[in-house]
Amino acid sequence: MSRKSKPLYLQIKSIVKDRILHGVYPLGSIIPSEPQLEEEFGVSKVTVRGAISELAQEGYLEKGSGKGTKVIRNTSVSKLSKQKRFTEVLVEGGHRIRKELLAAEAAELGPGNLPHSLFGEQAYRIERLYYLNDEPYIHYTHYVTKRVGSIELSDLGSQSLYDMLGELEAAPEKFRDEFAVALAPDDIAQKLGVAAATPLLMRSRYSYDSAGQLIEYSEGLYNSALHRYVVNYDV
Repeated sequence: MSRKSKPLYLQIKSIVKDRILHGVYPLGSIIPSEPQLEEEFGVSKVTVRGAISELAQEGYLEKGSGKGTKVIRNTSVSKLSKQKRFTEVLVEGGHRIRKELLAAEAAELGPGNLPHSLFGEQAYRIERLYYLNDEPYIHYTHYVTKRVGSIELSDLGSQSLYDMLGELEAAPEKFRDEFAVALAPDDIAQKLGVAAATPLLMRSRYSYDSAGQLIEYSEGLYNSALHRYVVNYDV
């Protein structure tokens, strides 16, 4: 929890919402009680209630008298597409997703690589590892332009990057995904628990703001032996 960024109740709201969307609190389950959340986050009852009330208003939670607070929706609403996020497809299939923040920094980008050609000499660099049912599954490296303003990097351990960009009025309005096969570098192979040079699915994502300016570029390496990448289309 950061007491220098947005209000505490909004930080708790973001954390609880993220847990819902990633299956930590499954659909139909009862989330921890208010006293338990107060103890976990070290905040007051009023702060926790503010967070829970907003999630209830947005349709994620239902407060029952004496029965606890139940998860009644575990999918987000996107203005970009009616399609479900890949993580939402996994959660609907009964899987659990857990994120680990490996690094978050204002990085100096050396010449001769793609991030430098996209953003110049400096960008925010965020490295994350996603676990599928407690097994390492996806390694992400994100690069975000400094044009978005100041990012509270310490908050990225619990908050969605795209939610944080939305708070900075730099939410992505358009994505372009490219897919390829890449050989796992030694350090990433070790984090994913696969042999070095294992062929992995690589997704490169370009995220643009409403003016068509690139604000984020990311590379995700997937251990698809655990689960294939899924895209659902509605006709």
